[in-house]
Amino acid sequence: MVEPSYLKTYREGELAKRIERALNRMEACNLCPRECKVNRLEGETGFCKTGRRARIASYNAHFGEEAPLVGQYGSGTIFISSCNLLCNFCQNYEISHQEEGVEVEPAQMAEMMVQLSEKGCHNINFVSPSHVVPQILEALVSAIEMGLRIPLVYNSGGYDKKETLKMLDGIFDIYMPDFKFWEGKWSKRYCDAQDYREVAMKAIREMHRQVGDLAMDDRGVAFRGLLVRHLVMPGDIAGTEKIMDFLARDISVNTYVNVMDQYRPCGEAHGDAFVNRRLRSQEFGRAMDAAKKAGLKRLDPRDRVRLVLGL
Repeated sequence: MVEPSYLKTYREGELAKRIERALNRMEACNLCPRECKVNRLEGETGFCKTGRRARIASYNAHFGEEAPLVGQYGSGTIFISSCNLLCNFCQNYEISHQEEGVEVEPAQMAEMMVQLSEKGCHNINFVSPSHVVPQILEALVSAIEMGLRIPLVYNSGGYDKKETLKMLDGIFDIYMPDFKFWEGKWSKRYCDAQDYREVAMKAIREMHRQVGDLAMDDRGVAFRGLLVRHLVMPGDIAGTEKIMDFLARDISVNTYVNVMDQYRPCGEAHGDAFVNRRLRSQEFGRAMDAAKKAGLKRLDPRDRVRLVLGL
């Protein structure tokens, strides 16, 4: 078993320094590209509606993630309430927009991590972590001291600040960002983030710099590397072809990519003429063709099965 990177960072005293730096950035918060500048240390909230403490909606062994994360015993998934992107079609709308969950102290989050590890989970998978990086780092200290020894997964919407990601170098071994939209008019419409493409490109480059292409053990379980998710949208408003070209050209043709076909209208999508319908099989087929044409060699196996079956 490969030792998680955070153990070395902890032993060298670097983790404590990262926590201090991350907390300092909460005083006039600029952890994410929103740069709300509120004092979250004093309980003020900005776009993510999160103050000093992280809010957790649920934690469990999850078997619906990508195969390299799930393995035999599941991915230890911790769903964090709210988000720094807040897509208005979010399939976890109750968690992201309605802030379902409870505030926790670092010791409580650490206990969740250790419990998931003791269940046999192959990793600790933080869903929507971008706005609670300091709180995760605080919890990690206690989790390590309680025996945590499995990799951490940074499962984000891709709207991550490069400077914040640099603080996670040597801590997270697996990054799993979305790349949602190519054109700013659509990311503005659905995420209020005109600069989404530019931010996501920088973030994914930094993630890949830190961990490289996805690496798996002899069981097919990931222990380090980058996975990218892309949700195909109705009418190709996501810009799939250009996103696949970017991943193949600027990141690596060996990037593990999950081209996802499970879009359905959720949240506020029911009132929008462009996205108030499910994805058509032909649209998913064109998306897969774009991924293959770009030269990407590691597409999630379920993508190929769904395309063959016409699902």
